[in-house]
Amino acid sequence: MKIASFNVNSIKARLPRVVEWLEEFQPDVACLQELKCVDEAFPAMEIEALGYNIATHGQKTYNGVAILSKYPIEDIRRGLDGEDFPDDDDTPDQARYIEGFINGVRIASIYLPNGNPVPGDKYDYKLRWMDRLIAHAKDLLKHEEKLVLAGDYNVIPTDEDVYDPAGWADDALARPETREKFRELMYLGFTDALRQIKPSGEEFTFYDYQRGAWAKGNGLRIDHLLLSCQAADILKDCQVDRVPRGKEKASDHTPIWCELEI
Repeated sequence: MKIASFNVNSIKARLPRVVEWLEEFQPDVACLQELKCVDEAFPAMEIEALGYNIATHGQKTYNGVAILSKYPIEDIRRGLDGEDFPDDDDTPDQARYIEGFINGVRIASIYLPNGNPVPGDKYDYKLRWMDRLIAHAKDLLKHEEKLVLAGDYNVIPTDEDVYDPAGWADDALARPETREKFRELMYLGFTDALRQIKPSGEEFTFYDYQRGAWAKGNGLRIDHLLLSCQAADILKDCQVDRVPRGKEKASDHTPIWCELEI
């Protein structure tokens, strides 16, 4: 069972690339982030034509997450308990979390807040949002299910996961407080799927549009697949798919995927 995560950076702008990727890679489940559209505007017809069931949690202009699945999507949940919003943002309930139960595996698509600039309300919101994710993850683990928390975490876990550690040290993605919250989540009992397969080395999932980042290889690893022990026990492979990032009009992210032996 192949499960992929892909921040598409606007499903409308990137639809041809997303359809192309789905046709070529054929993931069983695809978790998408940063849709930038409401549910009614999601291009369901084009995606369903490829054989996928769809669950979305959209928002106008910003955020938005979805799960595409070749299997039925059951027990769908949208959002996290206690959700709030930055003090300078009048949009409550940002669309950043959706989960469903698919073919014996509970899977979530996550778009964690960026948090910049630091310090500020947006960074405080990021940390509060991470606290809510940690609380929900604790509850999910009690069920002892195969669980995959997939998505764009906007977290650089270690200096190895960024091309220029010193240059990014004060960014919200790499701040000590951010990394501490991410470790707190991991220490609940999750496995970083990519690091289970590739314990070390540069494996970037994001390349900025600016300053020739893609051509220079200046990337970040901020998209992650976190597995419960029940899922980690059946992990066969995990890789970063660099091909989509090299396409014309590509997202600034590229997919990461894992394969579970169901």
